[in-house]
Amino acid sequence: MKRTFVVILSILLAVAIVAVTALFVSTHNIPILEPKGLISMKERELIITCALLMLIVVIPVLILTFIFAWKYRVGNEKSKHAPDWEHNSIAECCWWGVPFVIIAILAVITWKTSHELNPFKPIVTGKKPIEIQAVALDWKWLFIYPEQGIATVNFVQFPEKMPINFEITADAPMNSFWIPQLGGQIYAMPAMRSKLYLLANEQGSYSGRSSNISGKGFAGMVFMAKSTSEAEFNQWVDSVKGSEKRLSMESYNELLKPSEYDPVAYYVLEDQNLFDQILMKYMAPKQR
Repeated sequence: MKRTFVVILSILLAVAIVAVTALFVSTHNIPILEPKGLISMKERELIITCALLMLIVVIPVLILTFIFAWKYRVGNEKSKHAPDWEHNSIAECCWWGVPFVIIAILAVITWKTSHELNPFKPIVTGKKPIEIQAVALDWKWLFIYPEQGIATVNFVQFPEKMPINFEITADAPMNSFWIPQLGGQIYAMPAMRSKLYLLANEQGSYSGRSSNISGKGFAGMVFMAKSTSEAEFNQWVDSVKGSEKRLSMESYNELLKPSEYDPVAYYVLEDQNLFDQILMKYMAPKQR
């Protein structure tokens, strides 16, 4: 009676865990499962596909674990003990063949999507991509719009359904640029120019962050990415151009100083080659 109670309690506990997990997923915002961009939608499909393929092995193993534990328990005198049992062709095919097939399928999927979702691969839509240069600082994000002649701190805006060409670097410890609802992360390192092509399918505001711990102010190194209509974007650019703040190399060196939880700030870009200068400061030989 006691063992029956334990079994029933274990089953109920397992059902409760599954139910609570399903309830949490359905009632909470999990950005990577709520994609708003072309790349993030494909990444979600990839995650779900891989998870389902792996569950083909995981679920039977978990079920058989409970079955074996129950069948070969100490009190079951009807179970047959066969320590010399070996080489069952059907069993061998199952525990070697099924995982092999799954790994082969995952390998093909990985090969295909590695090229399809290459962050350096431009998104072709017939529209000219908007160029945005992202610089990871201590502990804030600087966004430079070289074509529009503006710059922002901890805020980036772009038109919907228009390819975005992010050029990414760092003037601080290594970070990782990530807008979960639009696409995967890519590292930002000093003297390195990374690229990331994204596209927002609809208008909205999406949380961005660094996904690589970089010190004391890491928790506040977040930004807002806003997708709007093209007309609204142009109006926003015009409003930023009216800012009193100017971003030159001199003012950039002040911005470079470590700070935490910085508010959104807007600048008129005075030096169009600022991003390249940030890159070259770690590569050019020192003047004597």
